[in-house]
Amino acid sequence: PWRRRRPEGPGPRPVALVTGAASGLGRAVATALGRRGGRVLVTDLPGTAMEATCVAVRAAGGEAAFQPLDVTDPAEFEAAWLAAEEAFGPVDLVVNNAGIAVVGPMAQVSVQDWRAQMDVNLFGVVHGCRLAAQRMRGRGAILNVASGAGLLSPPKMAPYNVSKAAVVALTETLAAELGPGGTTCTVLAPLFFQTNLIETSRVTDERLKRKASQLMAEGKLSADQVAEAALKAVERGDLYALPMRDGRWYWRLKRLAPQGYVRVLDFVARRKLKG
Repeated sequence: PWRRRRPEGPGPRPVALVTGAASGLGRAVATALGRRGGRVLVTDLPGTAMEATCVAVRAAGGEAAFQPLDVTDPAEFEAAWLAAEEAFGPVDLVVNNAGIAVVGPMAQVSVQDWRAQMDVNLFGVVHGCRLAAQRMRGRGAILNVASGAGLLSPPKMAPYNVSKAAVVALTETLAAELGPGGTTCTVLAPLFFQTNLIETSRVTDERLKRKASQLMAEGKLSADQVAEAALKAVERGDLYALPMRDGRWYWRLKRLAPQGYVRVLDFVARRKLKG
């Protein structure tokens, strides 16, 4: 549907740049693009398993190359974009997936951790979106990976929530700014699913970290399922991709009855974090 509606966008073999693609959701998205015959530049920090993701993309039917990328550095991001163009041609899809989690009670999170959270989760997305706006010129698509936390604001996750809420706002802004010219923008906002985010997180409360790991392990969807849901939303031209049913219901409740939602949120958070 996306290709039929926007023939100037990604064709049968889209060229994609995916950040944070060495593992987890980033690898799942890259592999799903491989199943679509995509040509994918896999990016992540030096020393990560980017080559393994390339193998997965090729096994799925696509082409892949990799490039180390620290998304907090705009010069590195531009070099990666140029590497994708040199390897495969003009970029059709940028997937701003790289992220970290800083969680804990507000009083315990340091200013340094707040800045690290924003540098990766917000400015890492900003750099990718700026390049897309400058270089796509009315074609292609942007997929920004936020989180249900950016819509639902659970307690003891303030830095993470704020960074992801900013990604939602950025995507909404770009949809209005770039969409009429032909570049579609989609924001992905999943709830808990199994990934390695907690392993790289900065958590001030070890009990909170254990509970978060448990909730991820109990997630109803796999990273592959979340990736497929995200790409199908991009193909439809959807602004929001909310793959979890309970996430969609919580978001509806928040918009319909915001004060009541806060009470429900407190009850659910206490129950899930109990023990």
